[in-house]
Amino acid sequence: MPYEELKERQSVMWGIGPYQRITETLTDIHERVIDGLDPQSGDRWLDVACGTGAIAERAAARGASVTGLDIAPALIETAKERASEQGLEIDYVVGDCEAMPFLDGSFDKVSSTVGIMFSPDHEASARELARVTRSGGRLALANWTPEGGLGRMFAMMAPFQPAKPPSSPFDWGRPERVRELLGDAFDLEIEEHVSTLTLSNGEEYWQLFSTSYGPTKVLADNLDDDRREEFHRTWVDFFDREYTSNGEVNHTREYLLVLGTRR
Repeated sequence: MPYEELKERQSVMWGIGPYQRITETLTDIHERVIDGLDPQSGDRWLDVACGTGAIAERAAARGASVTGLDIAPALIETAKERASEQGLEIDYVVGDCEAMPFLDGSFDKVSSTVGIMFSPDHEASARELARVTRSGGRLALANWTPEGGLGRMFAMMAPFQPAKPPSSPFDWGRPERVRELLGDAFDLEIEEHVSTLTLSNGEEYWQLFSTSYGPTKVLADNLDDDRREEFHRTWVDFFDREYTSNGEVNHTREYLLVLGTRR
């Protein structure tokens, strides 16, 4: 599937369902990204693939001048509504992280939490991160690892996919690949962390993700009844078998925290 076709689909897919429910399972990662960049009053801050605004809200609340960019119009609308409800001034923009509508060196701090990794053209998105970050500016990315809990979840989903994607988002979770993409432009520090999502059982996990997480919901909704039920059973069995401890599912989700300073 060509990159442009995939991005057109992503612009719809990520906005299907109440994604804020998924955002709320990532709070510990959001806090680690915020701590990594330490928002200050007056910082020009860009959150890339901002979703419903979790990072943008935290940075704005601490005085940063924040822009949030996402390819999904529905997520941007939710983010705008949330900012208005909280009395936060955040500039939300629908746009493509592979061709961002900002001038060179526009931002002091740039972040993305398990977001930019899903852009299909990794080289293009890496170039854009470097281009919009000023010299001496700071970068913080959280990216799922391929061998970790999210990588394993996507591998479980793969047999139900109609076609293999043109690139793997989990390459952003490989330290050597991150250095290839960003090492020429940034001095990098790469840390490994784990975020654990605890739910009652695999069925509760299915109900959450099949209604609210774009990749899972779209995949399930496009299967015929028999195949959807097979996907459902596979999902529940996977989490009940692989991640149950002490009577509940504890999904360990390994990720890289990539911290960079623009040269």
